[in-house]
Amino acid sequence: MEIATLILIAAVIFIVKAVKVVPQQHAWVLERLGKFHAVLAPGLNVVVPFVDRIAYKHLLKEIPLDVPSQICITKDNTQLQVDGILYFQVTDPRLASYGTSDFVLAITQLAQTTLRSVIGKMELDKTFEERDDINRAVVAALDEAAMSWGVKVLRYEIKDLTPPKEILHAMQAQITAEREKRAVIATSEGKQQEQINLANGARQAAIAQSEGEKQAAINRAQGEAEAIKAVAAANAQAIQQVAQAIQSQGGIEAVNLKVAEKYVDAFSGVAKEGNTLILPGNLTDMGSMVAAAMSIVKAQK
Repeated sequence: MEIATLILIAAVIFIVKAVKVVPQQHAWVLERLGKFHAVLAPGLNVVVPFVDRIAYKHLLKEIPLDVPSQICITKDNTQLQVDGILYFQVTDPRLASYGTSDFVLAITQLAQTTLRSVIGKMELDKTFEERDDINRAVVAALDEAAMSWGVKVLRYEIKDLTPPKEILHAMQAQITAEREKRAVIATSEGKQQEQINLANGARQAAIAQSEGEKQAAINRAQGEAEAIKAVAAANAQAIQQVAQAIQSQGGIEAVNLKVAEKYVDAFSGVAKEGNTLILPGNLTDMGSMVAAAMSIVKAQK
């Protein structure tokens, strides 16, 4: 009974040792008798107990690695504190296990060295403007070296660039001066545009006023012309009617009567215009004319 129990226990231990379940996005490196044998894929795997062992376990997901902050010297001999974050992924578990003793430390050190080299080729102002170029240069250098470690460097991002306090104050003063300069330029351009707009408005107003005066003069001239035409037409019509009346029967007699009446009325009102009385030089002719006019009036009546 005890032997059976021991055999059962040994069988359970054997099965437990022989069966390995690898999680998804993981890779386990299997050694047999101290020598690399295989890479166990995710899922159920069977190994030889006491002969095989799991030497390394790797995560195949994308891994973020915080690169420690460091001091870099720029091309213009300015100290710059830089820190960043690196993203990598294990692509070959065997090389990651045997290519280097610690691929994470190797990547970290190489990232710092490459970053110092890249920044050392740039001036301070360029480091702020060309962050993307720095990131690409670091990734290119790391990816080439990390291939022998079974690691793929995906990207590198600079988190912070911190120059000395004196440089920060100088940069802030420069930024403030630049902003003030842009503000002055914007104000002057605004005033210039305002003057241009006012001048254009005055010019347009003057043009509109002159056009209005011109149109008003044209309208007045056209109105006066039309009035003259109307008066002339009325006079012509009146003259035509008078001519027709004269040519009709008794027309001449009516004209003579009208003229005589006007003549008598005019002569009778001469003395009423003032204290001075104007008389013709030939009173005899004047009397004869009045007598003729009176005779015409009496004859017509």
